[in-house]
Amino acid sequence: MKPNTLILHTAALAIMPLQLMFSVFLLLRGHDEPGGGFIGGLVAASAFVLYAFAFGAETTRKLLRVHPKDLLAAGLLFALASTVPALLSGQAMLTAHWWELPLPGGSHLKLSTVLIFDIGVYLAVLGTLMAFVISLMEVEK
Repeated sequence: MKPNTLILHTAALAIMPLQLMFSVFLLLRGHDEPGGGFIGGLVAASAFVLYAFAFGAETTRKLLRVHPKDLLAAGLLFALASTVPALLSGQAMLTAHWWELPLPGGSHLKLSTVLIFDIGVYLAVLGTLMAFVISLMEVEK
């Protein structure tokens, strides 16, 4: 059963993009300060849950465009992929590796296996929570 309230629909459409941007901010901030993949994934999931409450499970599934279990699997693969550089260099499994990619203008983009792991956690949390919430909403029918 989806509620048909104008206030909830309007709030969901206005708040969801902000929550998703904030979740990405938390994901990227997590290396040096509080935040990271887990809390970023929770905030992103809460955005989709709000949308699901407003518009229903099927509409939310279409908005995701990817099955939540596929997000979970992709997250686990990202987390596993973050261990490969350390293993290839003969180091301990979760040893961090950093790379600097040159950008136009003389600046550099710093990437790391820590970020890859955090993205994996983000996707795994988002996929797990969305699979849980959408399946509960579909059972309710």
